[in-house]
Amino acid sequence: MVNQLFIKWFNNPIYFRFSFFILLIISCILNHFIFNGDGNSYILYVLSVVALGIGFYNKPVWFLIFLTVIVVTCRYIFIPESEANVGTLLIHFFTYLVITAISAGLMKYVQKVKNDNLELTIALANALDSRDNYTKNHSENVAKYSVLIAEKMNLPKTSCDIIRKGALLHDIGKIGIPEHILVKNGRLTEEEYEVIKNHPVIGHKMIQHVGDFTNNGVLDIVLYHHERFDGKGYPSGLKGKEIPLFARIAAVADTFDAMRTKRVYRDEIDLKTTLHEIERNKGTQFDPEIVDTFLSLFEVKK
Repeated sequence: MVNQLFIKWFNNPIYFRFSFFILLIISCILNHFIFNGDGNSYILYVLSVVALGIGFYNKPVWFLIFLTVIVVTCRYIFIPESEANVGTLLIHFFTYLVITAISAGLMKYVQKVKNDNLELTIALANALDSRDNYTKNHSENVAKYSVLIAEKMNLPKTSCDIIRKGALLHDIGKIGIPEHILVKNGRLTEEEYEVIKNHPVIGHKMIQHVGDFTNNGVLDIVLYHHERFDGKGYPSGLKGKEIPLFARIAAVADTFDAMRTKRVYRDEIDLKTTLHEIERNKGTQFDPEIVDTFLSLFEVKK
């Protein structure tokens, strides 16, 4: 729980921005009315510049310097020192500025790792899609529509980011499906379809040990995106709200793009027919609320 909260905060710098101002204001109030200039309370100002660096890591250097000057000024006003001089003031300023710089650098590193992980995810998705010219860009399209649904449902940005990664990787298990089945020139036999149905479990096993995907919803999308709302899906036969929300969202996006994509055995299905089919399967194959949200993206009149 603590780890997830930590990740959530680092994925949303705005929390640290609010924390900076709150810590600074609280520091000034406490030192003025309670601590009465007690020098031991300076730690609150240190914490405020830590939050400053993390929250405003992507702002210009002059901006960080300006806010650091404000913090140091507040400290000197509310924690006066008997032997304060220009030299002491400069030492404190550079000390606080170093703390700000280190915090900003840490946040930049975290964001770089996050972006690198996303690029790796996209690369894996592209590698999968490249096996079949008829499903090229399918993973990116599913990710795009899944995020649109999530945003329309007003899910937090962190959730949208997770949904994007999960949707990009939703079919990663097909890497373990034999080529002659995956790109077969025609409809699959019942036996071949049973092999294809293994791809969610294969994909889950492939990425279940990736720390960034553990307990955040990515694995749910990979494993459960073929579950049905009526319980007739696979691999686990989950029903209704037993199916994780992110997987229910990806299921709608996956079906939409699959129908809109030209296959070896059929042409792409027109938009009106596709949307009608998705609405027809509301409450059976798909979560009704998610279908309504998805259809609203196209301004479909009920």
